[in-house]
Amino acid sequence: MLKGIDPLLGPELLAILRTMGHGDEIAIVDGNYPADTDAQRLVRMDGHDAPRIADAILSVMPVDGFVPEAVFRPAAYGDAKRIEPVFSDFEAVLKKYEPKQKISVLVGSDFYNRVKGCYAIVASGERRLYGNLILRKGVIHP
Repeated sequence: MLKGIDPLLGPELLAILRTMGHGDEIAIVDGNYPADTDAQRLVRMDGHDAPRIADAILSVMPVDGFVPEAVFRPAAYGDAKRIEPVFSDFEAVLKKYEPKQKISVLVGSDFYNRVKGCYAIVASGERRLYGNLILRKGVIHP
């Protein structure tokens, strides 16, 4: 245990977050996502829901403020305007740490292809469909 560090962040995930550079992306995916197939680096967190994992990650990792889009979610059922409850949960977490950031929507294979290019994937135990989020790492200013 460490002071000021969310206990959900174990050594493996902390090491990944620390070694990621500016512009690298990390995906948090739901329990149905083929994480093992798509991951370059995989952290399994099966007992935790995706918004809780996002909260832990965003407590230590800045989101990229140098690009117009740095946070992404899938389009539920191919409909970019459809809002699932899990998306609202992600919005609340993002607002807590990065109030100027918005979540962009990627439809179908655009989302899956972006996940495949991520530096790492965190496989959650999220049971809600489309409970996936991509975060692009920013910088900590001096």
